[in-house]
Amino acid sequence: MPDLADDLALALRLADAADAQSIARFRAADLRIDTKPDRTPVTDGDTAVERAIREVLADQRPDDAILGEEYGGERAPGRQWIVDPIDGTTNFLRGLPIWATLIALAVDGEPVVGVASAPALGRRWWAAIDHGAWAAALPDGEPERLATSGVRSLDDAFVSYNAIQGWDAAGWLEPLLALTRRSWRSRALGDFWSYVLVAEGQLDVAGEHDLKVYDIAALAPIVAEAGGRFSALDGRPGPWHGTALATNGPLHDEVLEVLASHLAPPAR
Repeated sequence: MPDLADDLALALRLADAADAQSIARFRAADLRIDTKPDRTPVTDGDTAVERAIREVLADQRPDDAILGEEYGGERAPGRQWIVDPIDGTTNFLRGLPIWATLIALAVDGEPVVGVASAPALGRRWWAAIDHGAWAAALPDGEPERLATSGVRSLDDAFVSYNAIQGWDAAGWLEPLLALTRRSWRSRALGDFWSYVLVAEGQLDVAGEHDLKVYDIAALAPIVAEAGGRFSALDGRPGPWHGTALATNGPLHDEVLEVLASHLAPPAR
């Protein structure tokens, strides 16, 4: 793995450019909201952020591929930037502050740099492989190194599962209920927020269905470099499988076992 310090520094500059665009449109009286073909909302803030990121990358990394939520792209070998300009668009358009720009650099499909910047919350999280995971208050707070919790039993765990509808639609409602019954506490915090709280040690488990790679690529290295584990809900590694499970590390295998043991067998 090459040293990623320059790429991480660039990702943080991309986040600065993104924040300038997104915060200017947050709670704007003239915010434009459209509906995409998949019936999800998109605002002019989403598109402005992705354009700003792509402009910087075109200048600084012209040979790198880009995959973004609003302007497309496909999985590519080699170096690829993966961008969700506003993760939590529904929150953004409703005026809730829990949203973030997610920026990842993947090498041959593996996320190696990740930044999650949430200017309305005044906080940013970032990581690169072998560089640790960090967070700081915006605009210029002192960075704090992140570490996941030391909880070792699911009976003591704090779990976030995002929207229950996604689990239900995927046929995973019973596994989710089994997981929450086993846990100490559960909440549906949602989007990027659950994963960075796992990295901070404030949650122990976060899981989600119905995901695209740009929803989670930036979060995987943040969780991993904080000492946690990241996979699909069925245990497959990486962010390309449409689901995500992030844990503090010690709980990961136990969570996978609980989920798998309560999943209905496929219909014959």
